Amino acid sequence: MGAIKIINGKLVNEGCIEEKDILILNDRIEKISNSIQTSRNIKVFDASGKYIIPGLIDDQVHFREPGLTHKATIESESKAAIAGGVTSFLEMPNTIPQTTTMMDWEHKNFIASKTSFANYGFMFGGTNHNLEEIKALDEKKVPALKLFLGSSTGNMLINNQKVLKEIFKSTNLVIAVHCEDEDIINKNLIEAKKKYGENIPMSYHPKIRSEEACFVSSSNAIKLAKETGARLHVFHLSTAKELSLFQNDVPLKQKKITSEVCTHHLWFNDSDYLQKGSKIKWNPSIKTKKDQKALWDGLNQDYIDILATDHAPHTRHEKSAPYLISPSGGPLVQHSLSALLTCFHQKRITLEKIVEKACHNPSILFDIKDRGYLREGFFADLVIIDLQKYYNVKKSNILYKCGWSPFENITFKGTVEKTFVNGHLAYDKGKISTKSTARPITYNR
Repeated sequence: MGAIKIINGKLVNEGCIEEKDILILNDRIEKISNSIQTSRNIKVFDASGKYIIPGLIDDQVHFREPGLTHKATIESESKAAIAGGVTSFLEMPNTIPQTTTMMDWEHKNFIASKTSFANYGFMFGGTNHNLEEIKALDEKKVPALKLFLGSSTGNMLINNQKVLKEIFKSTNLVIAVHCEDEDIINKNLIEAKKKYGENIPMSYHPKIRSEEACFVSSSNAIKLAKETGARLHVFHLSTAKELSLFQNDVPLKQKKITSEVCTHHLWFNDSDYLQKGSKIKWNPSIKTKKDQKALWDGLNQDYIDILATDHAPHTRHEKSAPYLISPSGGPLVQHSLSALLTCFHQKRITLEKIVEKACHNPSILFDIKDRGYLREGFFADLVIIDLQKYYNVKKSNILYKCGWSPFENITFKGTVEKTFVNGHLAYDKGKISTKSTARPITYNR
């Protein structure tokens, strides 16, 4: 790939913002300095007035391949990801077939090796029936174990408590969990049907998938983690109440129980259901303004450790169905960073905190090797952002295969100008390179 020099950019990295030059040699950052003199015939990019951040590591995406490729593919969504500054992703196991055997895990990696434009890793899914597969996992290859403790994914729901406890005792991997209590949800759904019949309004979603359902499930998972000594990561917090379960007084490297928030729970609240309807139907549900504010506070005060997307595309046709049929989830990887940059302008979060939560911390939590920082010797995954450029989301510039976004017709302030993946200019002002330099993520274990 040769040599590249990026000059005059403001680097946002490890809690500091400094104007420095970056020298990239092949796939690595060779040097970071105030001024880099080179004798090589190299390509130079002038980033004057722009900011440079590490490529985002999104630890929670659903790219739908194999089995659900009418919604999305690894190729289509990884292209959208690099357009949004995401250079590495960890993908979820609820595909068809589910990623609950090593054969299926290897098959996903094979697909990604041929088609992905972003660096890739695949979580292994736990069920009531694959304990022996989990015990046999190579922990140097698999980023984490994913367990569904809520009904989002049908028969991947783990409801056998004996098996669940055995899983927690049997792995050193991070156990990433979706926490919603199935019994509470079913009880709330019965009440909703009594009230509305089959015509439940979308705005009732947070009453069905309620604060109580989230808190009870998260509490139980954390209690089990403390009993067994497991490393637990609670995905997509959605309530103020859940924040009381986490601590902010120790460094991330020392935490055994961690948490995450997703962009949609920060951007939207229950007042948006009237306009957005099914486009903001997620599990866990988007809840109140009070919850939204508490999530921002928890993120900035370090009760919440990681920022992610839970990118989960469905077709327009699927999402247009009535409440009981419409699937939960929506596409986010292309627009999450621009939304966060807009929130920076609104003084909700600093650039340093965005980078900490979306780049550094996923690298720390999942032991990712040589990614997530702007450091000499690390892979040259980096993003040049223009904080002053406005970006209107419209159908014509959406890259998701599903062709829609919950952010349609929203104008962001702050956008991705260039994305480098392993030293290669993969995205440049709206254009995606035809060449992929993506690699499997490796781990320091």
